[in-house]
Amino acid sequence: MSQRKIFAIGDVHGCARQLAALLGRVPFDRERDTLIFLGDYINRGPDTKGVLDLLLELQKSCADIHFLKGNHEQELLEYSATGHVASLRALREMGVEATVESYGARVNSLIGLDCFPPEHREFLHTLKFFHQQGNYLFIHADINEDLLHCPLEESADRMQRHVMETGLLSSRRLAQDQATAIDAIIVFGHVPFASPLVLNDRICIDTGAVYGNMLTAVELPALRFFHA
Repeated sequence: MSQRKIFAIGDVHGCARQLAALLGRVPFDRERDTLIFLGDYINRGPDTKGVLDLLLELQKSCADIHFLKGNHEQELLEYSATGHVASLRALREMGVEATVESYGARVNSLIGLDCFPPEHREFLHTLKFFHQQGNYLFIHADINEDLLHCPLEESADRMQRHVMETGLLSSRRLAQDQATAIDAIIVFGHVPFASPLVLNDRICIDTGAVYGNMLTAVELPALRFFHA
């Protein structure tokens, strides 16, 4: 029997057409393989609604699929629950107008996620902060060692704060090819590169699809990349 594969897909940001094209190129077995999305499905791109529709269809047909929460989703959920002006300001800077336009709505309908259909609201509320499988830790943004090794009862809260901290890492630090003591290969997105970044202990697959570049998936453990 062939080895079970893991496929991870980077930041989509409303690029539904690229996502559909990429899914047509990734050779994943819906009954055997694992499929993981690293978050940031919404904002900036033209068709957030189409992206969430595609993800929900995949959820119905894939036996082992995981959807992680990006800082864009976390900020949206924060604003929908609290109505804080600071969160709305952040969302506008994140391009949330494109998201509500894809639903034929306006920004004032984000309170309570009123502009989203029920299945999309439920999807956004069930996103995970991270997923660990085998020798890999999947998370939206790169992490520090102390976050990975914090006590289990603290992990969810600290992961939430981490995902909200959009300026946590810089491309300069990532370019330093230095292994850490973390006993896992971290697979993440959040920081766009022109092509996938592969270090000894880190793989970044955000390749800036919403900025006119490609959308990327990685197959593990083969370390094969697919683009659209």
